[in-house]
Amino acid sequence: MRVEKVVVLHNETGLHARPAMLLAQSAASFKSRVTIAKGEKRVDAKSIISLLTLGAAGGTELTITAEGADAETAMQTIANMITGDFESDDCPDKKKMPDGH
Repeated sequence: MRVEKVVVLHNETGLHARPAMLLAQSAASFKSRVTIAKGEKRVDAKSIISLLTLGAAGGTELTITAEGADAETAMQTIANMITGDFESDDCPDKKKMPDGH
């Protein structure tokens, strides 16, 4: 199964190191291949470094694509994180972050 969704990055400071780490950890928990695109540039959502290369600022439109057995759940989880400013319960180890988020 392949699913795709366009979302807007709500985090005012953009997709910097902490959100990229949370996103990559979450994506890695799924069997599906998950990618995120900004314009024509598409990267592996399971790679923190790749996510950082997008240079996505707050308000940027991103396209999430997931392909595999758990694609729908993966896409929705990642979409919720991006649109929820990385504060949702979908964020892995949220309570373990030094700032409590």
